[in-house]
Amino acid sequence: MTSTYRVQLTPDFGFTEAARLVGYLRELGVGHLYLSPILQAVRDSRHGYDVVDHSRVRAEFGGEEGLRELAAAGLPLIADIVPNHMTIPVPESRNVQLWSALRDGPDSPHARWFDFQWPVAFPILGDEPYGTAVEVADGVLRYHDHEFPIRPGTEHLPLPELLEAQHYRLVNWRESPGYRRFFDVSSLIGLRAEDPEVFAATHAVTFSLIEEGVLDGLRVDHPDGLADPCGYLRRLRPHVPGPLWVEKILIDGERLPADWPCDGTTGYDALNMITRLFVDPAGRDALVETFRRLTGATDDYEAVRYESKKHVIELFFRGEVDRLTADLGDAGLREAVVELLVAMPVYRAYVNPGERPPDETVRIIRDAAGEAAAHADPGAVAKAADLVLYGPAEAVTRFQQTCGPVMAKGVEDTALYRWYPLACLNEVGGEPDRFGVSAAEFHEFCAGLPPKTMTTLSTHDTKRSEDVRARLAVLSELPSEWAEAAASWTAEVSFDPGLDYLAWQSLMAAWPISVERFTDYLLKAAREAKTAISWMDPDPEYESGLRDFARRAIEVCGPSVASFTAVVDRYARVNSLGQKAIQLLMPGIPDVYQGNETTDFSLVDPDNRRPVDFARRGRLLAAPDDTWDGQKLLVTTTALRLRQRIDPAGPYVPIEAGEHAIAFGRGIGASAGVSTAVVVATRLPVKLERRGGWGGETITLPPGRWRDLLGGDEHTGREYTGRVPMAHLLSRCPVAILEQDPQA
Repeated sequence: MTSTYRVQLTPDFGFTEAARLVGYLRELGVGHLYLSPILQAVRDSRHGYDVVDHSRVRAEFGGEEGLRELAAAGLPLIADIVPNHMTIPVPESRNVQLWSALRDGPDSPHARWFDFQWPVAFPILGDEPYGTAVEVADGVLRYHDHEFPIRPGTEHLPLPELLEAQHYRLVNWRESPGYRRFFDVSSLIGLRAEDPEVFAATHAVTFSLIEEGVLDGLRVDHPDGLADPCGYLRRLRPHVPGPLWVEKILIDGERLPADWPCDGTTGYDALNMITRLFVDPAGRDALVETFRRLTGATDDYEAVRYESKKHVIELFFRGEVDRLTADLGDAGLREAVVELLVAMPVYRAYVNPGERPPDETVRIIRDAAGEAAAHADPGAVAKAADLVLYGPAEAVTRFQQTCGPVMAKGVEDTALYRWYPLACLNEVGGEPDRFGVSAAEFHEFCAGLPPKTMTTLSTHDTKRSEDVRARLAVLSELPSEWAEAAASWTAEVSFDPGLDYLAWQSLMAAWPISVERFTDYLLKAAREAKTAISWMDPDPEYESGLRDFARRAIEVCGPSVASFTAVVDRYARVNSLGQKAIQLLMPGIPDVYQGNETTDFSLVDPDNRRPVDFARRGRLLAAPDDTWDGQKLLVTTTALRLRQRIDPAGPYVPIEAGEHAIAFGRGIGASAGVSTAVVVATRLPVKLERRGGWGGETITLPPGRWRDLLGGDEHTGREYTGRVPMAHLLSRCPVAILEQDPQA
């Protein structure tokens, strides 16, 4: 296996449309086609993570017949699966298993599918009295568009008694549900994949497609939500002889558990390391000061992170904490549990009830308890820590299943929208206060990567695309110029100091952008920040003001933003091409997210899931030019094709390249008969230019003759050997991809 290319399937872009891309993708050098979820989801779903029926391939995409035709088109297929949850559709009757469980209660054969508290609370009621909106007819209880089954034998009861007699309760939409859910999304109900019958039923179609050769491998969505991720993977792995990746978010320095039987993560750890390579740590203090001055916010990220996690626990997860505290058997531990959850530095620390916890897990939880003790009774915190390590099985598991949602909502979807001195660092699994890494740190990271782990630069879930981040990274080298520009724009158009500075970063980095796209992004950013508005507490007056700000920002400041972006792009192109070459040729299996073989300046979803102009990319591939798009496409296809000629498990060899480059070899010293490669990428291009360029700086290549694939092709490219001047090697392109023929 050499690479993947991720496409986002929608009702408008199904299997037939994907099949039409296969010729282009093969020419690009892609090894596998990587599909968003393919099982039957809500009819109009644009993402597919709201599965409603595990027994069918999604009809809107072309069904199983269409999938088979796609598989026959010439690229092996990877499918994204969603074992942690399924959807609660509207009407609810469209989820057969849920309907059965709610109708027959604990006696239903499908009750075991879900992690219920009986009677099950469903938060669907509006704030107004619902009396006349609830109707009972034909054995069904209806509330507006919602439908719920009537428990057999209770149909004759008056409405108040009938409601009390059901296996469920309808409660206000702001209340916590009586079931485990996906993060704070009450319409996505958690599945008990640890149950053998549930596992078999929800995976039967997928396993059949793998056995028949229709699918070659899988990407597992959100394994940290499961009761036992490692146990789940041990059951899954025998059915998946091909590649198997997990969407596991690793925080800085964290590694995938060694006992997980999979090929690695989906690449956010690699993404964040690559981004930091192009960030100048010398710009940190100035950027933090500009952020503090223009927003009035603190310069202490850890304080923001703490407050954000506390905020989302009280806003979204009170029910989960109450249930966890009940499982621990001591209601007096609630405050200690909250502080322990807030202090957890990772998405999950792995404990199997009844087994000795791993030493690393014990260390993580003990360290978190030490921090939590500063905010709650130390004795209670210590007791809570002991219980989540060694206590009742349900409590041990539920604590782990709660850590992930608190991290995701508290950090990803709150803190990262409140603290953003340099927004390219505010990525999934990122640390916004860690400005930059050295070449040595990056080499050390690569040396520890599993050989088949996935690497990526953009996904359907990234906060901003790779080229937006490439532009933002330049600001770390232009902190004074950026501070002056942002202050000047703020002086002309302002609205909310807590949001304006993020708006200016986003406007510049996504330029040119329509008023509609910019407005939609700012509305989402404001709701995620939860300082002025939120998804639960809208404010029409604030939102109207924000829409006006977005329009005026583009109308009034657009020309100045465009001029500043033009300066940034001289250097952002260097970052863009460099990070692409590194990602595609570093250890692991590289993924290209749809359309990102050329420049893409998308913001957070749904902006990054817009339709892609593949026809334009096909024309550019046939006739490449020297534009940024043309150069990025050339780097992408050159690297992807080279991956097909080198040993994916071949050695990774760091090469000394000085402050302004990163260089490494792949496959050097491997067995005969395969190509070897060297990658050289420019770093910190502003500082390089200001010092006068490369001067007499050189790089010493490994022994042999090396052909520059970006300077021609495998037959006509320039050749190098030994000690080479950097100014010569990188005279035509800020990156070099070199190959040594196996016969050379």
